[in-house]
Amino acid sequence: MIHGWVASGFEEVKAEFRKNFAERDELGAACAIYHNGKKVVDLWGGCRDHKTRSPWEEDTLVLVFSTTKGIAAMTIAVAHSRGLLDYDEKVARYWPEFAQQGKENITVRQLLSHQAGLSAVDEPLNLEVLGDLDGLAEILARQKPAWKPGTKHGYHCWDLGWYQSELIRRVDPQHRSLGRFFQDEIAKPLGLEFYIGLPPHIPDSRIARIRPARVVQVLLNLDEVPYLKLCINPLKSGSITYRTVMNPRILTNHKNFNRRAVLSVEIPSANGIGQVRSIAKAYGVFAVGGRALHLEDETFRAITAPAIPPLSGVRDEVLLTDQCYALGFCRPFNNAQFGLSERAFGFAGAGGSFAFADPDAQVGYAYAPNRMGVYAFDDPREKALRSAFYRCLSRLYA
Repeated sequence: MIHGWVASGFEEVKAEFRKNFAERDELGAACAIYHNGKKVVDLWGGCRDHKTRSPWEEDTLVLVFSTTKGIAAMTIAVAHSRGLLDYDEKVARYWPEFAQQGKENITVRQLLSHQAGLSAVDEPLNLEVLGDLDGLAEILARQKPAWKPGTKHGYHCWDLGWYQSELIRRVDPQHRSLGRFFQDEIAKPLGLEFYIGLPPHIPDSRIARIRPARVVQVLLNLDEVPYLKLCINPLKSGSITYRTVMNPRILTNHKNFNRRAVLSVEIPSANGIGQVRSIAKAYGVFAVGGRALHLEDETFRAITAPAIPPLSGVRDEVLLTDQCYALGFCRPFNNAQFGLSERAFGFAGAGGSFAFADPDAQVGYAYAPNRMGVYAFDDPREKALRSAFYRCLSRLYA
């Protein structure tokens, strides 16, 4: 049930993809890699649906959770390149109502880098609220920061994408949402199939069904996702971690991401769904400077420049680990290394998906499974493929 191909010299990647199914409990997955603007790996296999045992097809779409954040960051980068916004300008310049509760001086850069103190939304959110972009914007504008912006950072788990989307709506002459802007300005020009807000015409038969990690597996691996210790402890319900992760409550159960109602609204931080090769192609375009999207050199330099950490250091107030963020992307740091240098940028998603651009090697990479793992980064299935690819690359250039 393994399909696809690899270019000459990258056979080891296919071998590791097979091992994922034979030795690493893979259910269904896909991996695609672009190098120097050309696709060199395109693999898929296993089961799309664990209940029906339906096979993963060439055009299967899969949910990638927070890997969507990288797609949203690319969308903001395109808006920056078009002169619609400035990373170092205050958010309130574009969105005047945002200047409430001490948020008047927050910059776009601070917001995108998880430094705004807006990781939690205190007003209850549900799918009806999320579908009303005007009403949601009012709620976000009323939110008070949990810390002085710029002094700390903490993972804006769900809401970063909604802040990004409202920014796009404010600066775009057509007032498109982030999902619509992405479709028009990135997906269509590049021929991608990836959605933030699943269209109704996509049949269920094309969608990989997510299978959450087993409870026992999660409990035995809490050290891999330390913030979960707070989220499963009701005595910690006042913590910033709990407040961040537990609203909207419907998103805390990964099984709900199999529901069309959850996939259909725009959650630019968490519910992107599409073909894995499309994610790899988008990163592949960015890895070579974004010329196919007419990305300005200034924007490319900005997203590959060293990250600017908050004043208090790199400890994430929400995830309780050291993290590195810049302009909506994760960057290589400490135990989260990827690419050839700190210029690489991407994002990982819950359950094991990961995608990134490596400008030094001119690589765009993406992997996504439908059986969720427990690793916040370096899921063994994904890491095996990534490591094999770079071994192949080093041999080609030896």
